[in-house]
Amino acid sequence: METVVKIYTPLDEDVTRELKAGQEVAISGVVYTARDQAHKRLCELLDKGEELPFEVDGAVIYFVGPTPAPPGRAVGAAGPTTSSRMDAFSPRLIEAGLRGMIGKGYRGQEVRDACSKYGAVHFATIGGAGALLSKHIVKSEIVAYEDLGTEAIRRLEVVDFPAVVAYDSRGQSVYEK
Repeated sequence: METVVKIYTPLDEDVTRELKAGQEVAISGVVYTARDQAHKRLCELLDKGEELPFEVDGAVIYFVGPTPAPPGRAVGAAGPTTSSRMDAFSPRLIEAGLRGMIGKGYRGQEVRDACSKYGAVHFATIGGAGALLSKHIVKSEIVAYEDLGTEAIRRLEVVDFPAVVAYDSRGQSVYEK
């Protein structure tokens, strides 16, 4: 039985280069949320040479729009959205230093190529398990684009957030195994 690999953010390239497709991980530290419109705005800032609302170097972005928090919780349900919706934007962010992404489903070849070139990885987590996943989120605060509602960029503090390395920095995919 393979052991779950504990990793901590921000991610270092030495760590991401060691991860292999199919490995189970438990992520702790800070993870940022962003979906389609937030990704578009981030890339527009990069294109203008402007500063991003968070430090992207070594960062992990979770493709999620969490529901409102019930009493005593940091967020409500926080299940992943379809990763391919961010394919047009991810290579640009990876080039800028993004080290990890969390979502569900397949990624396009340009994203996979960027992961290989820059030492990034894509993690998959279970869709439909948003309530369970939210138990690993201990703090949440909006850092940008509050006008996007649940899709605003949030800074999440996570503890042992469960995921699988879906695409590694060697070009391997869990979906091909």
